Amino acid sequence: MLKILRYVFSTVVLIFVLYGFITRSFAYQPFMIFFLGLMMLIIGLEEYQKGRKLISWVSLGGFLFAMYVAIEGFILN
Repeated sequence: MLKILRYVFSTVVLIFVLYGFITRSFAYQPFMIFFLGLMMLIIGLEEYQKGRKLISWVSLGGFLFAMYVAIEGFILN
């Protein structure tokens, strides 16, 4: 289940990245960062299940930072 969510979130992020790259529009960048943060959360949970505690905590820290940046992007736009 987590692997499927990781693939879904990475596909969504890739779509937002390609859209921004092709159109040179950064209007959807907060959404991209939001889904990137969710992907980091899923990676952190997968690593925690595998017993890799340090990598899971780093991924969860990346998730929190990405959520902070995404929320700030939503507020400022």
